[in-house]
Amino acid sequence: MDAFPLAYTTGTDAPELARALLAGLGTVPPGANLGFLYATDALAPQLGPLTRLLRDATGIEHWTGTVGLAINVTGEEFYDQPAVAVMLGTFPDGAFDMLPPLTGRTGEDLMLRPNASLAVLHGDPDNPLTPTLVQSISQAAPALFSVGGVTSSQRENLQICDDVTQGGVSGVVFDASVEVVTNHTQGCTPIGPRHRITHSQNNIIAGLDGRDALDVFEEDIGEVLAKNLERVGGFIFAGLPIAGSDTGDYMVRNLIGIDTGQKMIAIGDYAEEGREIMFCRRDGNSATQDMRRMLDELRKQLAGRPIRGGLYFSCLGRGRYQFGENSEELRMIRDELGEFPLVGFFANGEIYNGRLYGFTGVLTLFI
Repeated sequence: MDAFPLAYTTGTDAPELARALLAGLGTVPPGANLGFLYATDALAPQLGPLTRLLRDATGIEHWTGTVGLAINVTGEEFYDQPAVAVMLGTFPDGAFDMLPPLTGRTGEDLMLRPNASLAVLHGDPDNPLTPTLVQSISQAAPALFSVGGVTSSQRENLQICDDVTQGGVSGVVFDASVEVVTNHTQGCTPIGPRHRITHSQNNIIAGLDGRDALDVFEEDIGEVLAKNLERVGGFIFAGLPIAGSDTGDYMVRNLIGIDTGQKMIAIGDYAEEGREIMFCRRDGNSATQDMRRMLDELRKQLAGRPIRGGLYFSCLGRGRYQFGENSEELRMIRDELGEFPLVGFFANGEIYNGRLYGFTGVLTLFI
Protein backbone atom coordinates (compact mmCIF):
# COMPACT_ATOMS: atom_id res chain seq x y z
CA MET A 1 0.00 0.00 0.00
CA ASP A 2 1.04 3.60 -0.56
CA ALA A 3 2.61 5.79 2.10
CA PHE A 4 0.32 8.15 3.98
CA PRO A 5 0.34 11.78 2.74
CA LEU A 6 2.17 14.13 5.10
CA ALA A 7 2.38 17.93 5.28
CA TYR A 8 3.59 20.47 7.82
CA THR A 9 3.88 24.23 7.95
CA THR A 10 4.29 27.22 10.24
CA GLY A 11 2.15 30.33 10.73
CA THR A 12 -0.70 31.63 12.84
CA ASP A 13 -3.73 32.10 10.55
CA ALA A 14 -6.02 29.06 10.27
CA PRO A 15 -7.10 29.58 6.62
CA GLU A 16 -3.50 30.16 5.51
CA LEU A 17 -2.31 27.13 7.46
CA ALA A 18 -5.05 24.99 5.91
CA ARG A 19 -4.12 26.12 2.39
CA ALA A 20 -0.44 25.34 2.96
CA LEU A 21 -1.21 21.94 4.43
CA LEU A 22 -3.60 21.00 1.63
CA ALA A 23 -1.01 22.02 -0.95
CA GLY A 24 1.59 19.87 0.80
CA LEU A 25 -0.74 16.89 1.06
CA GLY A 26 -1.59 16.97 -2.63
CA THR A 27 -4.41 14.81 -3.92
CA VAL A 28 -6.23 13.11 -1.06
CA PRO A 29 -6.22 9.33 -1.62
CA PRO A 30 -9.75 8.00 -2.27
CA GLY A 31 -9.61 5.70 0.75
CA ALA A 32 -8.14 8.16 3.24
CA ASN A 33 -10.38 8.04 6.31
CA LEU A 34 -8.40 9.27 9.35
CA GLY A 35 -6.40 12.45 9.87
CA PHE A 36 -3.64 12.80 12.46
CA LEU A 37 -3.01 16.42 13.48
CA TYR A 38 -0.39 17.74 15.90
CA ALA A 39 0.21 21.44 16.52
CA THR A 40 2.39 23.46 18.87
CA ASP A 41 0.46 25.06 21.71
CA ALA A 42 0.86 28.53 20.15
CA LEU A 43 -1.84 27.38 17.71
CA ALA A 44 -4.31 26.29 20.39
CA PRO A 45 -6.70 29.18 19.56
CA GLN A 46 -6.65 28.13 15.89
CA LEU A 47 -6.99 24.39 16.43
CA GLY A 48 -10.78 24.21 16.12
CA PRO A 49 -11.09 26.33 12.95
CA LEU A 50 -8.09 24.58 11.39
CA THR A 51 -9.48 21.10 12.05
CA ARG A 52 -12.85 22.02 10.58
CA LEU A 53 -11.25 23.57 7.49
CA LEU A 54 -9.21 20.44 6.87
CA ARG A 55 -12.20 18.15 7.44
CA ASP A 56 -14.32 20.08 4.97
CA ALA A 57 -11.58 20.31 2.34
CA THR A 58 -10.47 16.68 2.49
CA GLY A 59 -13.83 15.07 3.11
CA ILE A 60 -12.23 13.05 5.92
CA GLU A 61 -14.66 12.85 8.82
CA HIS A 62 -12.42 11.46 11.55
CA TRP A 63 -9.46 13.28 13.13
CA THR A 64 -7.24 12.70 16.14
CA GLY A 65 -4.34 14.60 17.72
CA THR A 66 -3.39 17.19 20.31
CA VAL A 67 -1.19 20.20 21.00
CA GLY A 68 2.35 20.11 22.40
CA LEU A 69 5.08 22.49 23.45
CA ALA A 70 6.90 21.01 20.47
CA ILE A 71 5.93 18.70 17.61
CA ASN A 72 7.89 16.37 15.36
CA VAL A 73 7.74 15.23 11.77
CA THR A 74 10.03 13.13 9.61
CA GLY A 75 13.56 14.12 10.62
CA GLU A 76 12.57 17.46 12.19
CA GLU A 77 11.56 18.94 15.53
CA PHE A 78 9.64 22.22 15.89
CA TYR A 79 10.17 24.26 19.04
CA ASP A 80 9.37 27.86 19.96
CA GLN A 81 7.18 28.59 16.93
CA PRO A 82 3.61 28.03 15.74
CA ALA A 83 3.79 24.82 13.70
CA VAL A 84 1.38 22.09 12.64
CA ALA A 85 1.73 18.68 11.02
CA VAL A 86 -0.92 16.50 9.35
CA MET A 87 -0.84 12.90 8.15
CA LEU A 88 -3.73 11.20 6.34
CA GLY A 89 -4.19 7.52 7.09
CA THR A 90 -5.96 4.99 4.88
CA PHE A 91 -7.39 2.03 6.77
CA PRO A 92 -9.89 -0.72 5.91
CA ASP A 93 -13.52 0.29 6.20
CA GLY A 94 -14.73 -0.19 9.75
CA ALA A 95 -11.23 -0.91 11.07
CA PHE A 96 -11.26 1.77 13.76
CA ASP A 97 -13.52 3.55 16.21
CA MET A 98 -13.08 7.02 17.65
CA LEU A 99 -12.79 7.11 21.43
CA PRO A 100 -14.57 10.21 22.78
CA PRO A 101 -12.96 11.71 25.88
CA LEU A 102 -13.33 9.85 29.14
CA THR A 103 -13.07 12.27 32.04
CA GLY A 104 -14.41 11.04 35.36
CA ARG A 105 -15.33 7.42 34.88
CA THR A 106 -13.05 4.50 34.19
CA GLY A 107 -13.11 2.33 31.11
CA GLU A 108 -14.52 -0.71 32.88
CA ASP A 109 -17.91 -0.21 31.23
CA LEU A 110 -16.37 0.89 27.93
CA MET A 111 -17.66 -1.19 25.04
CA LEU A 112 -14.87 -1.88 22.56
CA ARG A 113 -14.88 -4.39 19.73
CA PRO A 114 -13.48 -7.76 20.95
CA ASN A 115 -10.67 -7.69 18.36
CA ALA A 116 -9.51 -4.19 19.32
CA SER A 117 -5.75 -4.26 18.90
CA LEU A 118 -4.22 -0.77 19.17
CA ALA A 119 -5.36 2.40 20.92
CA VAL A 120 -3.69 5.74 20.14
CA LEU A 121 -4.50 7.91 23.16
CA HIS A 122 -4.08 11.55 24.17
CA GLY A 123 -4.48 12.50 27.83
CA ASP A 124 -5.12 15.71 29.74
CA PRO A 125 -2.39 16.52 32.32
CA ASP A 126 -4.84 18.46 34.50
CA ASN A 127 -7.09 15.44 35.05
CA PRO A 128 -5.78 13.46 38.06
CA LEU A 129 -7.54 10.36 36.73
CA THR A 130 -5.54 10.29 33.48
CA PRO A 131 -3.19 7.43 34.54
CA THR A 132 -6.16 5.37 35.76
CA LEU A 133 -8.16 6.08 32.62
CA VAL A 134 -5.25 5.06 30.38
CA GLN A 135 -4.90 1.79 32.25
CA SER A 136 -8.60 0.99 32.28
CA ILE A 137 -9.02 1.73 28.56
CA SER A 138 -6.18 -0.65 27.84
CA GLN A 139 -7.95 -3.36 29.83
CA ALA A 140 -11.26 -2.91 28.02
CA ALA A 141 -10.42 -5.50 25.33
CA PRO A 142 -8.44 -8.74 25.67
CA ALA A 143 -5.55 -7.90 23.31
CA LEU A 144 -5.60 -4.10 23.30
CA PHE A 145 -2.21 -2.35 23.30
CA SER A 146 -2.12 1.40 23.89
CA VAL A 147 0.34 4.09 22.84
CA GLY A 148 0.18 7.87 22.97
CA GLY A 149 1.05 10.87 25.08
CA VAL A 150 -0.20 13.42 27.58
CA THR A 151 -0.78 16.91 26.18
CA SER A 152 1.94 19.48 26.92
CA SER A 153 0.89 23.11 26.72
CA GLN A 154 1.29 26.54 28.27
CA ARG A 155 -2.21 27.33 27.04
CA GLU A 156 -5.29 25.13 26.88
CA ASN A 157 -4.74 21.37 26.96
CA LEU A 158 -6.63 20.70 23.76
CA GLN A 159 -7.14 17.36 22.02
CA ILE A 160 -8.77 16.44 18.74
CA CYS A 161 -11.39 13.71 18.58
CA ASP A 162 -13.12 14.58 15.30
CA ASP A 163 -13.41 18.10 16.76
CA VAL A 164 -11.58 19.91 19.55
CA THR A 165 -12.10 18.63 23.08
CA GLN A 166 -10.30 18.65 26.42
CA GLY A 167 -10.38 17.34 29.97
CA GLY A 168 -10.02 13.59 29.54
CA VAL A 169 -8.41 10.77 27.58
CA SER A 170 -9.46 10.48 23.93
CA GLY A 171 -8.16 8.86 20.78
CA VAL A 172 -8.78 6.14 18.25
CA VAL A 173 -8.97 2.35 18.60
CA PHE A 174 -7.92 0.07 15.71
CA ASP A 175 -8.83 -3.56 15.21
CA ALA A 176 -6.45 -6.37 14.31
CA SER A 177 -6.78 -5.75 10.57
CA VAL A 178 -4.51 -2.71 10.99
CA GLU A 179 -0.96 -4.04 11.13
CA VAL A 180 1.55 -2.16 13.25
CA VAL A 181 4.85 -2.60 15.03
CA THR A 182 5.65 -0.53 18.09
CA ASN A 183 8.38 -0.17 20.70
CA HIS A 184 9.66 2.29 23.26
CA THR A 185 13.01 3.66 24.39
CA GLN A 186 14.04 5.00 27.77
CA GLY A 187 16.48 7.81 28.44
CA CYS A 188 17.90 6.26 31.59
CA THR A 189 20.16 3.37 32.63
CA PRO A 190 19.91 1.46 35.94
CA ILE A 191 22.96 2.00 38.15
CA GLY A 192 22.35 -0.53 40.89
CA PRO A 193 20.34 -3.60 41.89
CA ARG A 194 16.63 -3.72 42.57
CA HIS A 195 15.59 -3.01 46.14
CA ARG A 196 12.45 -3.77 48.11
CA ILE A 197 10.55 -0.88 49.70
CA THR A 198 10.20 -1.91 53.34
CA HIS A 199 8.98 1.31 54.97
CA SER A 200 7.08 4.09 53.19
CA GLN A 201 4.19 6.51 53.34
CA ASN A 202 2.58 7.82 50.14
CA ASN A 203 5.57 8.88 47.99
CA ILE A 204 8.12 9.01 50.82
CA ILE A 205 10.48 6.06 51.23
CA ALA A 206 12.06 5.54 54.64
CA GLY A 207 13.31 1.98 54.29
CA LEU A 208 14.84 -0.13 51.52
CA ASP A 209 15.76 -3.78 52.11
CA GLY A 210 15.25 -3.16 55.82
CA ARG A 211 17.79 -0.34 55.94
CA ASP A 212 17.55 3.46 55.88
CA ALA A 213 16.56 4.46 52.35
CA LEU A 214 19.16 7.21 52.02
CA ASP A 215 22.01 4.86 52.96
CA VAL A 216 21.02 2.45 50.19
CA PHE A 217 20.58 5.32 47.73
CA GLU A 218 24.05 6.72 48.49
CA GLU A 219 25.68 3.32 48.01
CA ASP A 220 24.09 2.98 44.58
CA ILE A 221 24.97 6.46 43.29
CA GLY A 222 28.57 6.29 44.48
CA GLU A 223 30.79 8.21 46.85
CA VAL A 224 31.28 11.30 44.66
CA LEU A 225 27.57 12.06 44.27
CA ALA A 226 26.78 10.97 47.83
CA LYS A 227 29.03 13.74 49.13
CA ASN A 228 27.30 16.31 46.92
CA LEU A 229 23.62 15.34 46.87
CA GLU A 230 22.48 18.61 45.28
CA ARG A 231 24.00 17.33 42.03
CA VAL A 232 21.61 14.37 41.72
CA GLY A 233 18.68 16.50 40.54
CA GLY A 234 17.97 15.90 36.86
CA PHE A 235 20.66 13.20 36.74
CA ILE A 236 19.50 10.43 39.09
CA PHE A 237 15.95 9.07 38.95
CA ALA A 238 13.85 6.31 40.48
CA GLY A 239 12.99 3.31 38.34
CA LEU A 240 9.90 1.24 39.18
CA PRO A 241 10.17 -2.25 37.62
CA ILE A 242 7.02 -3.55 35.95
CA ALA A 243 5.86 -6.77 37.54
CA GLY A 244 5.83 -9.70 35.14
CA SER A 245 7.86 -7.97 32.43
CA ASP A 246 10.16 -10.41 30.65
CA THR A 247 12.24 -7.54 29.21
CA GLY A 248 13.21 -5.83 32.45
CA ASP A 249 10.94 -2.89 31.65
CA TYR A 250 10.52 -0.13 34.21
CA MET A 251 8.90 3.28 34.62
CA VAL A 252 11.09 6.29 35.39
CA ARG A 253 9.97 8.71 38.08
CA ASN A 254 11.51 11.93 39.39
CA LEU A 255 13.45 12.03 42.62
CA ILE A 256 11.72 14.99 44.29
CA GLY A 257 13.19 15.16 47.78
CA ILE A 258 15.92 13.98 50.15
CA ASP A 259 15.80 14.23 53.94
CA THR A 260 19.35 13.75 55.20
CA GLY A 261 18.28 14.01 58.85
CA GLN A 262 15.75 11.18 58.74
CA LYS A 263 17.51 9.43 55.83
CA MET A 264 14.42 9.35 53.62
CA ILE A 265 13.83 10.01 49.92
CA ALA A 266 10.70 11.07 48.03
CA ILE A 267 9.78 10.09 44.47
CA GLY A 268 7.18 11.28 41.98
CA ASP A 269 4.87 8.29 42.42
CA TYR A 270 3.19 6.24 45.10
CA ALA A 271 5.81 4.17 46.93
CA GLU A 272 3.97 1.06 48.05
CA GLU A 273 5.64 -1.13 50.66
CA GLY A 274 6.74 -4.41 49.10
CA ARG A 275 7.25 -2.85 45.67
CA GLU A 276 10.61 -2.97 43.95
CA ILE A 277 12.63 0.11 43.07
CA MET A 278 16.02 0.83 41.53
CA PHE A 279 17.94 3.99 40.76
CA CYS A 280 18.82 5.18 37.27
CA ARG A 281 21.20 7.60 35.61
CA ARG A 282 19.99 9.88 32.82
CA ASP A 283 22.47 11.06 30.21
CA GLY A 284 22.75 11.55 26.46
CA ASN A 285 24.93 8.50 25.81
CA SER A 286 22.51 6.14 27.56
CA ALA A 287 19.57 7.63 25.67
CA THR A 288 21.34 7.31 22.30
CA GLN A 289 22.31 3.69 22.94
CA ASP A 290 18.79 2.71 23.95
CA MET A 291 17.30 4.61 20.99
CA ARG A 292 19.47 2.59 18.64
CA ARG A 293 18.44 -0.59 20.44
CA MET A 294 14.76 0.23 19.86
CA LEU A 295 15.26 1.11 16.21
CA ASP A 296 17.22 -2.07 15.59
CA GLU A 297 14.44 -4.17 17.13
CA LEU A 298 11.82 -2.40 15.01
CA ARG A 299 13.89 -2.94 11.87
CA LYS A 300 13.95 -6.67 12.59
CA GLN A 301 10.18 -6.69 13.17
CA LEU A 302 9.60 -4.90 9.88
CA ALA A 303 11.55 -7.59 8.01
CA GLY A 304 11.85 -5.37 4.95
CA ARG A 305 8.19 -4.36 4.79
CA PRO A 306 7.64 -0.70 3.85
CA ILE A 307 6.36 1.75 6.46
CA ARG A 308 3.14 3.51 5.45
CA GLY A 309 3.28 6.05 8.27
CA GLY A 310 4.41 6.48 11.84
CA LEU A 311 3.61 8.19 15.14
CA TYR A 312 6.29 9.28 17.59
CA PHE A 313 5.54 10.46 21.11
CA SER A 314 8.62 11.64 22.97
CA CYS A 315 9.16 13.18 26.40
CA LEU A 316 9.67 16.92 26.74
CA GLY A 317 12.90 16.10 28.56
CA ARG A 318 14.28 14.35 25.49
CA GLY A 319 14.61 16.03 22.08
CA ARG A 320 16.91 19.03 22.12
CA TYR A 321 17.55 18.70 25.85
CA GLN A 322 19.05 15.22 25.61
CA PHE A 323 20.09 14.68 21.99
CA GLY A 324 20.98 18.16 20.73
CA GLU A 325 19.55 21.25 19.07
CA ASN A 326 19.50 20.01 15.46
CA SER A 327 16.63 17.50 15.58
CA GLU A 328 19.07 14.67 16.32
CA GLU A 329 16.42 12.47 17.94
CA LEU A 330 14.15 12.58 14.88
CA ARG A 331 17.07 12.36 12.49
CA MET A 332 18.18 9.17 14.19
CA ILE A 333 14.81 7.58 13.38
CA ARG A 334 15.05 8.67 9.75
CA ASP A 335 18.68 7.58 9.40
CA GLU A 336 18.05 4.14 10.90
CA LEU A 337 14.66 3.28 9.35
CA GLY A 338 14.65 5.43 6.21
CA GLU A 339 12.42 8.24 4.99
CA PHE A 340 8.76 7.68 5.80
CA PRO A 341 5.80 9.85 6.89
CA LEU A 342 6.00 10.52 10.62
CA VAL A 343 4.13 12.89 12.95
CA GLY A 344 3.90 13.31 16.70
CA PHE A 345 4.64 15.61 19.61
CA PHE A 346 6.73 16.07 22.73
CA ALA A 347 4.56 14.97 25.61
CA ASN A 348 4.05 15.54 29.31
CA GLY A 349 4.06 11.77 29.83
CA GLU A 350 4.20 8.92 27.34
CA ILE A 351 1.71 6.05 27.03
CA TYR A 352 2.92 2.55 26.28
CA ASN A 353 1.16 -0.74 26.96
CA GLY A 354 -1.44 0.85 29.22
CA ARG A 355 1.04 2.66 31.45
CA LEU A 356 2.20 6.23 31.80
CA TYR A 357 5.95 6.61 31.37
CA GLY A 358 8.41 9.49 31.63
CA PHE A 359 11.62 10.30 29.72
CA THR A 360 10.49 7.83 27.07
CA GLY A 361 10.07 7.76 23.29
CA VAL A 362 7.23 5.64 21.83
CA LEU A 363 7.41 4.82 18.12
CA THR A 364 4.49 3.15 16.30
CA LEU A 365 4.71 2.19 12.63
CA PHE A 366 1.78 1.34 10.33
CA ILE A 367 2.76 -1.29 7.73
